[in-house]
Amino acid sequence: MTIFRSRIVHPVSSPPIENGMVGIENGKIAFVGKWDGCEADDLGEVVLMPGLINAHCHLDYTVMRGAIFSRASFTQWVRRLNELKRILSDADYLESIRSGFQELLRQGTTSVFNVESFPGLLSHMPSPPIRTWWFPEVMDVRKRTPAEDVVEEALGRFDERSGWPGGFGLSPHAPYTTSPDLYRRAKACSEKFRLPFMTHLAESDEEFAMFRHARGPLYEFLKSLGRRMSDTGSRSPVAHLLAAEALPDGALLTHMNFLEEDDWTLLREKNFSIVHCPCCHEYFERAPFPMERFLREGFNLCLGTDSLASNRSLNMFAEMRCAARRHPDVTPETFLKMVTLHPAKAIGLGGKLGEISAGAAADLIALPHAGSLKNLPEAILNHRGQLDWTLVAGKRIRPEQNPGITAS
Repeated sequence: MTIFRSRIVHPVSSPPIENGMVGIENGKIAFVGKWDGCEADDLGEVVLMPGLINAHCHLDYTVMRGAIFSRASFTQWVRRLNELKRILSDADYLESIRSGFQELLRQGTTSVFNVESFPGLLSHMPSPPIRTWWFPEVMDVRKRTPAEDVVEEALGRFDERSGWPGGFGLSPHAPYTTSPDLYRRAKACSEKFRLPFMTHLAESDEEFAMFRHARGPLYEFLKSLGRRMSDTGSRSPVAHLLAAEALPDGALLTHMNFLEEDDWTLLREKNFSIVHCPCCHEYFERAPFPMERFLREGFNLCLGTDSLASNRSLNMFAEMRCAARRHPDVTPETFLKMVTLHPAKAIGLGGKLGEISAGAAADLIALPHAGSLKNLPEAILNHRGQLDWTLVAGKRIRPEQNPGITAS
């Protein structure tokens, strides 16, 4: 057993402990409490807390930082993203994933829910340096491959990397690129194999206009690609998927920016987690996100970075600060839960991840902190700079320890 003592231990799931200690054994938390003078590795003037969880990321696009300047139209952004994707090689994407992991590690993230656009890349990767849930992205907007074949191809990647830290899920991209048949097939597999399920939903006003009114730039763009548009013009994107019975219980719904009043009634009966990406929201200069209402309605609200095609960094501290600027009535402690307890619950690991408690994963970070318990959550949100002390499964991990990812 290894015991660490620190100025403050903040379990998040329970109140902070001044002059605290944490015992770790076999990669898990054995105990947490007030330091009793026992022999311990003294970390000094720091707050010891759970590593952060990024609940929505696209590591494939780390290389695209600053590459898309136009934000006037979501459809224009999609067009530019597709242009960039076509000119990048497998080696580029592998380097993008590698550098993304490095950035996450430097900024205190120890778990990430990564949407993987190119599942074939998994064959060329070593085990990731942090816990990673890989969500192979499936869609059928351009080709008419049977839904069963699309999902089975994605599932086939899982067995190859079953020993990696984290796990696998499924991610039908969005209702405008993924048919109800493919959604339902992914839902069936998610339920059968108990896999997490994530999708983009109600992201833009152009998506809303497409489904509700059968018009707008996204509607015209997808129609030009040959998408069947018979499912548009009557319902909101949320109502469209719920009417199709396309979402499993517990699905992670990313963005959820544009809802009409009837959507709230439909959602109130469901058990979904909502993933908000504050800096991405700011990048597109969108109307205020209904965070306070989601919280008031009792939804499990998480934060993610999305990709560097629509963000400046993969820094979850920056995401919390961005959210706090836009939602000053939400407490810093609530934001801290959105990057620890809430995403752990969303992935089915409540009590086992994102907190310091007996039996939870020993994924910890240490932030410099010479102050007291007063205003601790604000101090955590305002942390800046790289971290040099991170544990994943009880083992010290440094960014440079990741040996890199190379194509074979």
